[in-house]
Amino acid sequence: MDIREEKHINTALQVSSFRTALRGFERLVEHVAAQKRDERAGVFAPKEDAVVYDKFYKMVQELFGPEVKSQDVKCFYRKLCNNPDASIDWCEIFGYFSSEEDSLINQMDEENLVFLVSRKQRVVISGSRRRDVIKCIVKIPQLDLLITASQKGMITVFNSQDTSWITGCDYLSQLKRIVATTERTIIVWDYKAQGSSQENYFVIKPMDHCLLCVCVVSLPDQLCRDDILLGDDGGFVSKFTVNSEDFGLKQAKSKKRLQNQVLDSKNFKSVKRKLHNDWVMKIRYISALHCFGSCSLDNVHSLVLESLKRIEDNLPVREFSMPRGANTFCYCIKANVIVTGGDDKVLRLWHPNISTKPVGKLVGHMFSITEIVTNEKEQHVISLSSAKVFRVWDIQTLSLLQVFHDSQGGPGDMQIYSMIFDSNHRVLITGSSVMDMYPLTRMIQDTKQVPHTHEREINVMLYNKYFHQVLTICSESIIKVWELETGLQIYQILDPHGFNVELTAAAIDESGFIFATGAYNGTVKIWDFGSGQELKVLPEGKDWKEEEHWLHRLIFLKAQEKHQYLLLSLERNGKIKMIQGKEDDIYLAVIWELPDVVPVLQSGNRIVHLRVSTKERSMAIPFPDVELIVEKNFSQRVGNPAVSIEVNCIDLLQTEGYNLIAAGTLNGVIILWNFVTSTVKEVYRPEDCFTVDPDLDPKRFRINDILFLFRNPECVRRSSQDSVCSSSQCDSSKGPQSSKGSKQSIHESELKGEQTDVAVREQQPVDKKPPGGTNETDAQPPPILVTAHEDGHLRLWTMEGRLLKDILPFTKHAAISLTSLFTDSCTRILLTGNTEGHVILCNISSFLESPHDEKKFKQLLAWRAHSLEIVQIIYVEEKQVVLTASIDGSVRLWHALNGHYCGYFGQRRTFELSQTSDFILPCDVTEYPIEIKEESKFTEKKLTYEYPLVFDRQRWQKMSSMSLLFKRTPPKAFEVEHDFKFFKSLSSPKIRKHALEGFMTENREAGIVFGSLPIYRVPSPTSLRFLPLIGSEAQRESSDGIHGKKKGSHVQHEKVQRRRSLKRNLVPQVNLASSFFPAIPK
Repeated sequence: MDIREEKHINTALQVSSFRTALRGFERLVEHVAAQKRDERAGVFAPKEDAVVYDKFYKMVQELFGPEVKSQDVKCFYRKLCNNPDASIDWCEIFGYFSSEEDSLINQMDEENLVFLVSRKQRVVISGSRRRDVIKCIVKIPQLDLLITASQKGMITVFNSQDTSWITGCDYLSQLKRIVATTERTIIVWDYKAQGSSQENYFVIKPMDHCLLCVCVVSLPDQLCRDDILLGDDGGFVSKFTVNSEDFGLKQAKSKKRLQNQVLDSKNFKSVKRKLHNDWVMKIRYISALHCFGSCSLDNVHSLVLESLKRIEDNLPVREFSMPRGANTFCYCIKANVIVTGGDDKVLRLWHPNISTKPVGKLVGHMFSITEIVTNEKEQHVISLSSAKVFRVWDIQTLSLLQVFHDSQGGPGDMQIYSMIFDSNHRVLITGSSVMDMYPLTRMIQDTKQVPHTHEREINVMLYNKYFHQVLTICSESIIKVWELETGLQIYQILDPHGFNVELTAAAIDESGFIFATGAYNGTVKIWDFGSGQELKVLPEGKDWKEEEHWLHRLIFLKAQEKHQYLLLSLERNGKIKMIQGKEDDIYLAVIWELPDVVPVLQSGNRIVHLRVSTKERSMAIPFPDVELIVEKNFSQRVGNPAVSIEVNCIDLLQTEGYNLIAAGTLNGVIILWNFVTSTVKEVYRPEDCFTVDPDLDPKRFRINDILFLFRNPECVRRSSQDSVCSSSQCDSSKGPQSSKGSKQSIHESELKGEQTDVAVREQQPVDKKPPGGTNETDAQPPPILVTAHEDGHLRLWTMEGRLLKDILPFTKHAAISLTSLFTDSCTRILLTGNTEGHVILCNISSFLESPHDEKKFKQLLAWRAHSLEIVQIIYVEEKQVVLTASIDGSVRLWHALNGHYCGYFGQRRTFELSQTSDFILPCDVTEYPIEIKEESKFTEKKLTYEYPLVFDRQRWQKMSSMSLLFKRTPPKAFEVEHDFKFFKSLSSPKIRKHALEGFMTENREAGIVFGSLPIYRVPSPTSLRFLPLIGSEAQRESSDGIHGKKKGSHVQHEKVQRRRSLKRNLVPQVNLASSFFPAIPK
């Protein structure tokens, strides 16, 4: 008794403690949700109070214990961050989900690896008889037709239809007819003929045995003739030849003649041979091998593979033997194997010329195998058992990829009689009492898994344009190299800088043969890109403090000598250094450092001159040794320690006439080092950037990335050549007028550039210098600086500090901090990513041309690529794709022209970079791409607005009810009936029209402008006192529809809500007589 009481007390204590933990968990979730809502509104909590994932995970573990899995907590936290207002259930933290949809999204569903079982489509054939089943399905790729034959005589052609038991069907490619077999007859049907379907077929009979299967021999050299292969229950294989003359197909069209004729089978040319000792289950003609194959339940003669000539003679044939025979077989062209399956539940792979022993076996089915088909492109074999269980196998590796089953239907509907794979539409089609279609998974994200390239967040992503490979580094310091076209991993390097040393920066050399990595402890290593072998190293200094030399950015410089490596590095403390590697030395060395100019600029000097050192170096370097020239009476101000003034991002421009380094600081100052003029200049400084306001975010001025926009002479020649073309062909350079044109402009401009570049080389092989001795740099526009800011703005500057463009990129949410910038080689497009995972694509091709018209800066697309922050973004020109890396641990691939998802690095299936018609999103993204449309040229002119209609007394007097009756015409489906005398009398105002005109585009404040005027249907009034009364609710609804109307410049893929009818709202509350009818003077 004491033991029971003790157990009862322990259980009560556990329940009470768990309830306490649940209350604490609910408070934690409410706190995090409120924090995320505030962040979206632009209010950021202090760093020590913010609940990030690591802190959230620790707090959950404190509440529920260490048994909580990190993967479940991560999925829960991501869902909470993505939608703070969504309903949350506490059981999700343990991996249990209240709805099937959540469990599919957050759990790994192995059933959807290859085919999307969840998106299965079912087609019920209309007119089919009760308990009828589909016995045969045939796909005709040339005509994109699907033919099905049911057991009780229903033949269906999908996209036509016609209705003894049918055992098989096929398509006569030469006669353009459908052939079907019953137990004792052959039916040839003209499915395209007009009239009753019963009048358009021929019946060939009698046959000696019961026909079980049929196929057509497709020989391209045959004209107006088809050979039909038949298999029967006696083990015979017959070849039947049919000609167009046999069916009177060449008769004149004027002679009408019924075609439901019965033809004698003895009048047709036919040969047969007994090849099996049991039923012939399947017969197929294999064009690639120029032979036919037939399988049977016979143990000895299970599969016969021979040419058509062997049917006519008695020579030996190739026979494949297997226990209990074969129910079905198929041939894979690429792998050159025949796959057989039968009642022994084993799939066997045979070489066509080796019949003694199979080359491989696939074991796994628990029931008899009834159908086998192949997917040639992916090299898959799909097998089906009598229990409606599907198995997908990889032919090359002989591995099982997916198992799924058809769970619908009762015990009497267990059998699936036929199955094919449609390679055109990439679907698996099965026939039973209904027809089911399983679409092929094009992306691995359809498994409802969150994409993962690395287990931890991505720190660096680089693209090697020479090898077409992508390098990724995570915070766990794992380097992975991927193939861009396929997405397959080539190699990886674990702990490259030592155990538990995080890599924070990397760069690829211009040649693409080497890459460099930098860590948080200041160490730098250079690697061979092809093999991943370490070449040189900058070791950690003995007197270095922890994280003192944290590397933030690495850039390869052009070395003027062979076998010499030069790196420009930016440390987190704001120091810019140059690192050198010599051929005969394994160690790297810091040989140059840029002096700290921020304190000098802070004192008020906008331009500081540099003193170039006259000391000669043994090796030439791109930047000279410089010192700041500071006045003697300069006294350095003591800055506020709470304000961070360190350099946060850099970019360099080294070309003919320019040797520049641009830097952006944490407090928003833009600094430009010009080594040609030996000056350093403060391009821009925000107001109050050196003061601290406790009410404002201290990071509000921070510059997250900076980039030079400059076209080299070759790109300038391309753009000038493009300007010669006609205006219709040059819309891409002038700014597209529609979203469709804008998306195509990226590709078209690049193609034009390649063609014109070739043309320039052909036309001017000798003229290397422009006529007149002018330099090319004089004709090309000067460089422009673009900065990505913490406040979400994108700003473009001249070298003098003049602001050219300040744009807040359009996304679904409010201003979001920008994190990364990227442009193509000829500076035609600009890409940026933000902390919410959005990608913004802009067209800057025409904007860069002087005089930098800000209207030519066009945003084309915006789409959400990740649910968390994007750390890097890359545009691959030759493939027209965008790469995005995020702290969610995934690197994803997107089509640049429309923002469609391609996949992620690390998925099991290879990429399909070709444009697909299907639009799919990653499972953690729910927002559709936003397409920014351009206004028409005509909208820029002065617009004449439509004003509210007023009552016209003259029109009222001219009209009568009788004239309206005679003039009435039946209204069209999309028109509103305007058959009332009062509404016919409404017209535009004729007085003071000039006072209401607007002179600015879309300026509603200039006059009384309505987007639309609601039309009310009222009965014809007998007098003015009996006008209809319209309720206030209807008025409010119509006014909301007017003021809530969005501009057409931002188009989203959302369903438009239908307007409610105003008939229900005719509540007598407001009298509109005084509004519609002005006082009429007597």
